[in-house]
Amino acid sequence: MTISSAIQSNVTKTYVIMAAFVAFVILVSYVLGVSLGYGTSFMWFAVLFSVISSFVSYYWGDSLILAMSGARPADRKRDFDFYTVAENLAIAGGIPKPRLYVIEDTAMNAFATGRDPQHAVVVATTGILAQLERRELEGVIAHELSHIKNFDTRLMAVIAVLVGTVAYLADIFLRTLWWGGHRDRDDDRGLGGLMLIVGIVLALISPIIASLIQLAASRNREYLADASGAKLTRYPEGLARALEKLGRDKEVLEAATNATAHLYITNPFKGKNFGAWFANAFNTHPPLEDRIKRLRSM
Repeated sequence: MTISSAIQSNVTKTYVIMAAFVAFVILVSYVLGVSLGYGTSFMWFAVLFSVISSFVSYYWGDSLILAMSGARPADRKRDFDFYTVAENLAIAGGIPKPRLYVIEDTAMNAFATGRDPQHAVVVATTGILAQLERRELEGVIAHELSHIKNFDTRLMAVIAVLVGTVAYLADIFLRTLWWGGHRDRDDDRGLGGLMLIVGIVLALISPIIASLIQLAASRNREYLADASGAKLTRYPEGLARALEKLGRDKEVLEAATNATAHLYITNPFKGKNFGAWFANAFNTHPPLEDRIKRLRSM
């Protein structure tokens, strides 16, 4: 497998997943709207809600995430390797150097956020900066810069909004039924009753399906960032060795939440009983062994 073929394969898979996700959101909103007797107006409400949520996430998502993580701005002297590695790789990748932040935590992890390369942020923990060799750190930072260059940070923000939209619509549907907001249609009670049953079932399972689609997209973008990062450094072994060290680190990153876990290069809940169970059931990351194997086959 070549680096270029790995990149192209994951790009194609992501486009397919995104198309399926948008179609799924439209289908869910349409069925729920018809089930309640509101027709397509419910669907247009879903579209409007998604657009507004996406706008908020687009412009202020990175600031909210930084505030949640408690990160501090990186300093060139204090965080010399982090600063200079990011600077050099950004030049090599043809993108502006992102803003750099550091989380004061001995757990090893890193993530990128921001709506585009001009407004990007890369965050690393003091643990990963202290324990990785420079070539290994290059692999990690190249991975995060690839998320930025491939617009993964924007894509995953949009997907998160779509997942939230599905969950919100399902909640509105069930609450409307509970409070008697369903419109009876005397001219077509048979079909209306059937659609109502379908709507109830869909309202119950659609948030789960939406989450599974989100996770599939997240895993594909991790594979893509691994391949793109290897192409940027021309040294896949650096990231492979870094992932091995990350896999051996069992310390939980306290700053991470379920809302931000998918951003990190590896699962930040490792070693935490509830978090580990949740992450295993709905994993945002591919298995580390598989990622390392792919890198070493390039």
